[in-house]
Amino acid sequence: MRALATVGTTKFDTLITEVLSPRTLNALKARGYTTLSVQCGNSDFIYAPSVAKGETATLILEGVSVELWKFKSSLYEEYDKAELIISHAGAGTIIEILRLPKPLIVVPNPTLLHNHQQELAQALEAQGYLKSSTIEDLARSIQQFTTDTVVPFPAFDGSKFKQLLDEEMGFI
Repeated sequence: MRALATVGTTKFDTLITEVLSPRTLNALKARGYTTLSVQCGNSDFIYAPSVAKGETATLILEGVSVELWKFKSSLYEEYDKAELIISHAGAGTIIEILRLPKPLIVVPNPTLLHNHQQELAQALEAQGYLKSSTIEDLARSIQQFTTDTVVPFPAFDGSKFKQLLDEEMGFI
């Protein structure tokens, strides 16, 4: 099975470090994941610091085959191949993944302004769409996460936006 970790275009070194830590890799391995693909974005990572855009470093850590890369023009192929996605809690990334749908564990970046990612992650977790975690609890979140209780994310309905806009503008 394959897991994917992504930080988008941000620099989220602590998430990359934790994803590659023995405790998180062992949690993934215990759940049957044999491959981990890690999109590092602008984060630094000790295992392959010289990987340039478009290149991939492959190594084995704790018995898990790990692919490290910075950016790709699209992540849809990576999302499609993954049975589990671990992501920063960026709104765009969350919506993209939930619409696929794919099991998702989000880790808010607490260093961002007003910690808005945590609010979003907690609200979506409360509705049952995903699992929210912290850096420190990521391994435990992986061990405890089950997809049995995940609520399917609603499909996009453009009419709701139109109605909201019409109401706000006073047309109805």
